[in-house]
Amino acid sequence: MLAVTEAAAEAITALTAQGGVTDQGGLRFSMQNETDSQAALALAVTSAPAEGDQVVTAETGANVFLEQQAADFLSDKVLDVQQDADGQLNFAVMERA
Repeated sequence: MLAVTEAAAEAITALTAQGGVTDQGGLRFSMQNETDSQAALALAVTSAPAEGDQVVTAETGANVFLEQQAADFLSDKVLDVQQDADGQLNFAVMERA
């Protein structure tokens, strides 16, 4: 199952609050068409999981909703946030250590 770092959970909570999404909402991952044999993930802030989504809830209460293919792809990964050169925070999916 996808692990969510504390920093990622805080970012998800901030995004859902900013988007006016209720406490039941979260960040939803779904798979897009694979290009050049690499998986592409789509992210969206949503008010509830879609039917069939796997729900991962961080200790802080932040929710991550995973479409079935995304859940399979992310099952051994960790969701974190990293700061880029411009100071922007970006979600990063990393291999579990």
